[in-house]
Amino acid sequence: MRDDLHTAAEARLGDRRQRYTVNRRAIVDALVTQTAPATIPDLLRARPELSQSTTYRSLAALEEAGVVRRLAAGGEYAHYELAEHLTEHHHHMICVACGSIEDVTLDAGLERQLDDAFAAVARSRGFAPDGHSIDIEGRCAACTS
Repeated sequence: MRDDLHTAAEARLGDRRQRYTVNRRAIVDALVTQTAPATIPDLLRARPELSQSTTYRSLAALEEAGVVRRLAAGGEYAHYELAEHLTEHHHHMICVACGSIEDVTLDAGLERQLDDAFAAVARSRGFAPDGHSIDIEGRCAACTS
């Protein structure tokens, strides 16, 4: 799977006349190993050979190319994850107190129901949806105890 992921990332960057550098590849590799959207400090811990400035620049290029998605969740840092078209469809639980983010995958039947409901709403307004994303906001277990 990683080879396909790297091929797709390289193609996306190439479409924007950007190179898939060693550092950008390292960031993609670091994101693959994360269990939830990661902050820049998370990525730097996972790949200590990366500098903070390189990581910021590389993430900006990867985000612009559609390889990563930036999630602003309050808290001190933005979170980053691989774009959904490179991984799997999922949603997020976002803690409004500490800014932590957890991935949530719903049952396939429920996803179909949501897709149908959103498509009906979109059609009624002349809108053509490409997909949906749902973020559940609240307080994580650590912040409620």
